[in-house]
Amino acid sequence: MSEIRTGLGWDVHRLAPGRPLILGGVTITSELGLEGHSDADVLAHAITDAILGAAALGDIGMHFPDSDPRWKGCNSLIFLRHAGELAGKRGYRILNVDSTVILERPKLKDYRQTIRESLADALGLDLDRLSVKFKTAEKVGPVGEGRSAEAQAIVTLVRD
Repeated sequence: MSEIRTGLGWDVHRLAPGRPLILGGVTITSELGLEGHSDADVLAHAITDAILGAAALGDIGMHFPDSDPRWKGCNSLIFLRHAGELAGKRGYRILNVDSTVILERPKLKDYRQTIRESLADALGLDLDRLSVKFKTAEKVGPVGEGRSAEAQAIVTLVRD
């Protein structure tokens, strides 16, 4: 009998000038980027946390603390790959990733395929197992005011 587990991930970072906007490992053309210790890729961070949560392996901060200088400016796909590998070592494989980026601007629809391909490649998944959606916050709260970006993810793992 298969064991199925689900994990939920969420992340938020402030927007700031002079920083790149990286989502799912893809650099997005934008006047503002995300602040953080690593590259601040909210999408990769949310999916990483969802994988770790589903496998009961803690959270991204336990594995990659922002107090560790090794992770300064780090590409967050490294975190994502590591989470996938840890889950794999426990006998799990990823069945599905569903994610949402909440960002007022820029519009992201033209980046969807490239972001999906980047994330699927990092996790060794078929593209049809990974969804990325984009929403705005309708000008409500810090995201809607253009001060931050959020991402949410849910991951389903299976162990046969």
